[in-house]
Amino acid sequence: MKVLHIAHVVGARPNFMKIAPILAACAGRPSLRSTLVHTGQHYDETMSQLFFDQLRIPRPDVNLDVGSGSHAQQTAAVLQRFEPVLLSQRPDLVLVVGDVNSTLACSLAAVKLGIPVAHVEAGLRSFDRSMPEEINRLVTDAIAELLFVTERSAIVNLEREGVDSARVHFVGNVMIDTLLAHRDAAAGSDVIERLGMRPKGYAVLTLHRPANVDNPAVLRRILEPLSDLAGAMPVVFPVHPRTREALKAHAPLLALGHGIHLVDPLGYLDFIRLMGDARLVLTDSGGIQEETTILAVPCVTIRENTERPVTVTNGTNRLAGTTSAGIRGTIAEVLAAPSVAVPPPPLWDGRAATRIADVLERWGRNR
Repeated sequence: MKVLHIAHVVGARPNFMKIAPILAACAGRPSLRSTLVHTGQHYDETMSQLFFDQLRIPRPDVNLDVGSGSHAQQTAAVLQRFEPVLLSQRPDLVLVVGDVNSTLACSLAAVKLGIPVAHVEAGLRSFDRSMPEEINRLVTDAIAELLFVTERSAIVNLEREGVDSARVHFVGNVMIDTLLAHRDAAAGSDVIERLGMRPKGYAVLTLHRPANVDNPAVLRRILEPLSDLAGAMPVVFPVHPRTREALKAHAPLLALGHGIHLVDPLGYLDFIRLMGDARLVLTDSGGIQEETTILAVPCVTIRENTERPVTVTNGTNRLAGTTSAGIRGTIAEVLAAPSVAVPPPPLWDGRAATRIADVLERWGRNR
């Protein structure tokens, strides 16, 4: 029997939720052998270990420890450190997830050595090339052998870009696999009580994109309507240390009304419980747009675009833009709208990783 050796790559927190079900689906198949490589692109020892423990991810076989840096520095460091791993491990396939710098760098390193690449979450497009993630997505999809897509818009995008349809596989969303597998455990979290919140009596906020947090004028424009919202309910803001520094200049806005409560980053189970019991979630994160769709919690996306349009057409997500008026108006619409049950998008059923493993087995037999 042919055994397909796959090097699975993670680099940042969003990748953990995507790789966990894939590793689990591959683990029970004798025809698939997995090696886990953690690039260390975003690395906090305590939080990383918590995520690995809660999601039952095996300890990485390789840690590249690249750390932070500019996009060029980080991409170059991953390329430089991943190549010797490929030369020593000699995998048959490199599997990458998402759109972080590690996704792009590991894909480039692999194809330059003649090793095929599989991309999970392929075909997603914001059509905004000022976003570094958009460049990572475009380049990775251009060089990948297997493209696993989460929604039908991604198939259309890849067709438009001339990708051979035989390389494209509509499998569903592995982020949702993880959410559904851990939803009951998350319900047992006491994070709401620890924070002194009431179910459906608070909002959740996340902001991390440089375009939103690095420019003080833009950040103030975003915070003003959120400060208004804090007049009606507390706003819980799990905040990255880098973003916390940028917020210091806006302390008066954060304190108005019930206040915008800055808390440290949360573990996966705590954060799912926090979102699930919120009145609404405000974010600039792609993954949170997907999770709130399944949690049936209204989501206000503080961006001009989204690479996940199914969360708008089939979900609970609304694009607010980044102007004070747009954010304020979208919040008002959400709070005034009745609660409506939303069916999940196609194939967001908890079995995406199983479908991926099925494709990998077939591809391994036929290569």
